[in-house]
Amino acid sequence: MYKNISLLPYNTFGIDVKADWLAEIESTEQLLTILDDNQSVKKLILGAGSNVLFLSDFKGIILLNQIKGKEVISETDEDILLKINAGEDWHELVMWAVENNYGGIENLALIPGKVGTAPIQNIGAYGVEIKNVIEEVHTLELTTGLPKIFHKNDCDFGYRYSIFKKPENKGRYFITAIHLKLSKKNHQLYTHYGAIRQILNNKNILKPQLKDIAQTIVQIRRSKLPDPKKIGNAGSFFKNPFVNSDKLEELLNRYPNIPYYTTHKKNIYKIPAGWLIEQAGWKGKRFGQVGVHHKQALVLVNFGKAKGIDIQNLANNIIDDISQKFGITLHPEVNYIQ
Repeated sequence: MYKNISLLPYNTFGIDVKADWLAEIESTEQLLTILDDNQSVKKLILGAGSNVLFLSDFKGIILLNQIKGKEVISETDEDILLKINAGEDWHELVMWAVENNYGGIENLALIPGKVGTAPIQNIGAYGVEIKNVIEEVHTLELTTGLPKIFHKNDCDFGYRYSIFKKPENKGRYFITAIHLKLSKKNHQLYTHYGAIRQILNNKNILKPQLKDIAQTIVQIRRSKLPDPKKIGNAGSFFKNPFVNSDKLEELLNRYPNIPYYTTHKKNIYKIPAGWLIEQAGWKGKRFGQVGVHHKQALVLVNFGKAKGIDIQNLANNIIDDISQKFGITLHPEVNYIQ
């Protein structure tokens, strides 16, 4: 374990805080030993640090998930069941699957983070969510050291939500691996969302393959989202809000061009948070060491020396402004850590 270590390299916002201890977890056996020796110490599970905002130094142990490995559990002519350990890089897994012609996660290319984060957030992009392909989530409960398997129906998946985000479960389970069921042929491709179809048409790709979809998603994301290695950020900071049909009608009367999407729930619609923030005039604004990215209003950035509280204050100001102007409450997708 590392003592009194800076977390600057371990969070994509580039917040320079310290942790009392940091342990790189490469196996469940190693994790169990650390848990036995530090039962009363505060713990935080960290993957790639791409969805957290540190507000202060962390008084406890950071458990850095580094459990690697991929394994074929079973396969047929139609599909394949894979066990992916939670410390694997998510984007690298997507591109590996595409190279092997395994379909189902190609729309989730270039989402930052580790595999273990995927089910917690029920990560999603461009019409696809991880819940579509996940079969099991393997965990270890930190307080007892006992393993527990969550089948997909146990996970209570919703929009950017799972059972692991319930208040009583936050930080309770260390995810060690997930099982994914991916297609081997007759792939169901999602090209209707955003600019995917337009870009494919521009390239004269009429019958796209998995690689075409993934490369298009990468192109779109890179055109909109800043590289955390160049400027501190955590990707999309806010969740897209949902409104009922009455609220949508009110908004359409005021803003006829407001974009919205239908959902699986009757009379419930999703509004792009980035559109609201941009309409309110926040896009591209800078306030000292923090600001809103000039290409994507959903992204808050650290220009170099910001503290976590500076970014939180900016987020709160945006939330208040959107509430006053649109009557909609935005909620952070990023987790505040203190």
